[in-house]
Amino acid sequence: MEAGAGEVVRVDSGRAGYGQPMDSTPTQSFGLLVIGSGPAGLHAAAAYVEAGGPGPVGIVSADPDRPYQRPPLSKAVLAGEEPCEATPILEDDAVLERIDVRLGTRVKTLDTDRQRVRTDDGQELAYERLVLATGSDPTPLPGADAEAAVFALRSLEHGRRLVEAVDKAGEAVVVGSGFIGCEAAASLAGRGVRTTLVTPEDAPQAARLGEWAGKRIAEWLTAAGVELRTGVQVEQVEAPCTVHLDDGSELEADLVLAAVGVDQSRDFLEESGLRIEGGRLVVDEELRTSEEHVWAAGDVARAHHAVAGRALMVEHWGDAIAMGQLVGANAAASGPGGTGDPDTWSDAPGFWSEIGKHTLKYSAWGDGFEDLRVVEHGDGAFTVWYADAAGELVGVLTHEANDDYERGGDLLARRAPLSEALGEG
Repeated sequence: MEAGAGEVVRVDSGRAGYGQPMDSTPTQSFGLLVIGSGPAGLHAAAAYVEAGGPGPVGIVSADPDRPYQRPPLSKAVLAGEEPCEATPILEDDAVLERIDVRLGTRVKTLDTDRQRVRTDDGQELAYERLVLATGSDPTPLPGADAEAAVFALRSLEHGRRLVEAVDKAGEAVVVGSGFIGCEAAASLAGRGVRTTLVTPEDAPQAARLGEWAGKRIAEWLTAAGVELRTGVQVEQVEAPCTVHLDDGSELEADLVLAAVGVDQSRDFLEESGLRIEGGRLVVDEELRTSEEHVWAAGDVARAHHAVAGRALMVEHWGDAIAMGQLVGANAAASGPGGTGDPDTWSDAPGFWSEIGKHTLKYSAWGDGFEDLRVVEHGDGAFTVWYADAAGELVGVLTHEANDDYERGGDLLARRAPLSEALGEG
């Protein structure tokens, strides 16, 4: 069954969906309470349980759907290769039998002094330990009429609405050339929709990955049937679906997919008294916030990285998993009944992206580069090594070069020089 708003439900891994609603009481207490059911939140709860953390574990999620994989939405789902359904995040979901999940429920207030949260259905939830993994919301497309056929793609519900519209569409415009925009454009074109990608960049992702990689991605998109409009921005989307560009041109489409970024700010966090910078919670190397009983993981965290030696902001699925696992184990290790010593966040950030038939793997510290070296391996395979002004390796991008990607992660963790990556003496 699918839970309605405000229901408290217990995951039953032996069934296709969730079990029966639990009895609700004005105040419920948890050893660990997690806000958010994405990869960071779910893995935090699972890691806490697996580490033997004391007390019951709960998850509160504004999402009405059971925890699901988001990466397929811009790829296989949008391409029409898979149905738009909830795909479990955890490979082994037996641990979910020990987690209470409240779906379709938003947190209204957080009182860190009393260690309480209040939800929009009037419930007060007490916690010994709290993990904030509230994720991101898609940034609205500026200049779009309220009635225009403009879609986002961040949640399963977004996916349902978009797929329904795509089934009736002949032409689509994708705004934004980040990984989601590129993936979605290739997927739409692959299912026969005439697709135009609009970006202010001279080539897709050139600002992050450099001109060489940007041109290669542009070639892949063009080969997939995507028309590229580079160096232009959207000024307005006029209802029902006319896209006005800043070069004076117009695009007529049946739908627009806005992939222009994400926002992390939540009202209850802003009012909580926790330290926040740029809409993100400031956390230390153990992912603990300015309040000792509260941790944060995933998109919402501005986390000090043990190896980089500075705060990093990451918005990638794999990093959310790693941070969630770490914060869950650290929460279990802390306080009365703790299970051990906390660990620090030290993994090099990175992610994979499937653009049509091509898979890119990228790992980097995320603060740009001063030098890059391209190594082509033949048959379209390549590696791009990135370095700072001092010659230290700061990133690696690969296509069909898995050994370099794995080696690059190790080199980044050691802060190795570019010369070592290139095999120079």
